[in-house]
Amino acid sequence: MADTFNYRIDHHGSLVRPVGLSTDDPDSVIQAVREAVAYQRKLRSTVVTDGDFPREDFRSAVLDGVSGFRRTDQTDPDGLVRWVAESLPKAGGPLLADQAARLAELTVIAPKASLPSPAYLAATTFEPGSGITSARELGEALAEIIRAEIELLVSRGVRLIQLNNPLLTSQLATDPADPGALSFEDALAVDGLAARLDERPEGVRIGMAPGWSAPAALDRSRAEQLYAAIPADRWILPFDQGTPAELALIQALPEDRDFCLGVVDATVPALEDIDTVMQRIDAVAEFKDLEDGAVSPSRGFADSANRPLLTAEAQRNKLVLVETIARYCWGNEF
Repeated sequence: MADTFNYRIDHHGSLVRPVGLSTDDPDSVIQAVREAVAYQRKLRSTVVTDGDFPREDFRSAVLDGVSGFRRTDQTDPDGLVRWVAESLPKAGGPLLADQAARLAELTVIAPKASLPSPAYLAATTFEPGSGITSARELGEALAEIIRAEIELLVSRGVRLIQLNNPLLTSQLATDPADPGALSFEDALAVDGLAARLDERPEGVRIGMAPGWSAPAALDRSRAEQLYAAIPADRWILPFDQGTPAELALIQALPEDRDFCLGVVDATVPALEDIDTVMQRIDAVAEFKDLEDGAVSPSRGFADSANRPLLTAEAQRNKLVLVETIARYCWGNEF
């Protein structure tokens, strides 16, 4: 799929928020987004996001924008507030499209938008006895909403849209984790519905991030099942630990898909050794065309507003390193 729209220097979307920034102060959020756009351009990123600054966490665009969900006082192991589905969701309007249109006014390159996948939301919010028949039914309703939002985003000029399902890679292990409320097969069917667009304008990429880390040992047949079921153009894959499973996850990717390698660990401030990273990428080049590739951090830097993974300075160092690695791979041809 090699072409001129590979967005070589990527990031997942969320950035460390400025100290004291509150989503309750729209003017401050707008100013913070302006500064984030300038920040990304100075770092030579080939994508621009709003840093998730207008939202509480990476799920909020959907959970705050549709009916049928109740916020609880509980948190999950990652510190995310737990939400519970009480009825099938209905959208009351655009989820991200209006914000993306305003973002587009601040940058000469098309903005990127990130959304939680419907399977992830269904798996983490479904409760038996809620009146919803199954997590699959909930996921399919969410998939219709998210697919409609993707179509709207594309119509507003967004050219790179990423769906995040942090649960999928744990299902690719030779000894898969408990899938919980949604089976692996149902999760693939649900996320496949959301990513399936009948028409894509030139340069549009629908990306899928199936998890922040690879399993200890990969079941290749399950990885192939993943790629076959979800028709995403671009796969954002973990590649920061140098494990055989990371390499196997890329090897299983069909030839007609783009790949973005998460080459630096977004959870630790220590910088990766460039030679080591390049040796890993050289290994990929033995079986993949790097013209279909891109690089990024391993995950978002602040998927929850109040729990940044790094300091702002450490984040900047990581993003600079990603840009440097991209230039080692592709020179100045972005």
